[in-house]
Amino acid sequence: MTTKKTTKKSTASSRRRNSGPTLYDASNDELVELYTQMLTIRRFEEKAGQMYGMGLIGGFCHLYIGQEAVVVGIQTALKDGDSVITGYREHGHMIAAGADPKGVMAELTGRSGGCSRGKGGSMHMFDPERGFYGGHGIVGAQVSLGTGLGFAAKYRKSDNVSVAYFGDGAANQGQVYESFNMARIWNLPVIYIIENNQYAMGTSVSRSSSQIELHRRGESFKIPGKQVDGMNVLEVRAAMDEAVAHCRKGEGPFILEMKTYRYRGHSMSDPAKYRSKEEVQKMRAEHDAIDQVKQRILDADIMDEAALKDLDKEIKAKIADAATFATDSPEPELSELYTDVLA
Repeated sequence: MTTKKTTKKSTASSRRRNSGPTLYDASNDELVELYTQMLTIRRFEEKAGQMYGMGLIGGFCHLYIGQEAVVVGIQTALKDGDSVITGYREHGHMIAAGADPKGVMAELTGRSGGCSRGKGGSMHMFDPERGFYGGHGIVGAQVSLGTGLGFAAKYRKSDNVSVAYFGDGAANQGQVYESFNMARIWNLPVIYIIENNQYAMGTSVSRSSSQIELHRRGESFKIPGKQVDGMNVLEVRAAMDEAVAHCRKGEGPFILEMKTYRYRGHSMSDPAKYRSKEEVQKMRAEHDAIDQVKQRILDADIMDEAALKDLDKEIKAKIADAATFATDSPEPELSELYTDVLA
């Protein structure tokens, strides 16, 4: 698979509306890479959903389908040494951080080849070598841990930042505001990412939050915030670049509210009857993050439909290999019951 015009900036990717949001000025190669990463996460999650339905994945399983632009736009703005922590909807975060899909899928099936040796499952994956400090099952608990990672970065006198993801439901948890207060008092380099997919489990933001502009939740702590179209990866990347620069200059924490949307239920056990099929279909048809980038690639004549189909086939084959690896890997040894135990 090759691309055209790889040396100059794509006019399609740098297009801006006169009064609209700032978009990241991606080169042609960067645009294709963003598309590839998002499509990889989409195909991975689709396969995970199939395997869950076949009984190959046990426990909880929260899919990221629809929200791919958020994690891809954010992760590409980070550098080695930065840290990331999130909640239980984490498969896409692992892949965006550079983890092999084979290890992520094997973790879902609870096999020894998994990134947490089969002991973490869908909600508790870790890859500290890539700066990924885990998915966490307790709602909002990762926010205070992410604040601690920001403290560590400042204590070591580095310019690294900590990225703490949480959802619109977790935005109402008390420890979030304790973390905001501490981060601002100590001027910690923490970027709080609120993935507002508009439904906290099964309740819409408008029914559960008195202040639905979640990027303003830090105002009483003097933390700047910004609302971002989380379905537009170029807008996500531009906003993240701004937040990263703010933190690296020592100006303290920053809040980014990503207005995004999940196409599936809260978890695989959720039939999502609290919203209409028409609502989901409208979002897919008019705002899908991957389709938006695909159209930019076609408009800029970077790749044609045939090349994009070939790329999709390559990604599907890669995910199929990951599924095979996940089912063929052995179960963890019984001795693993006694490893990674603190007391």
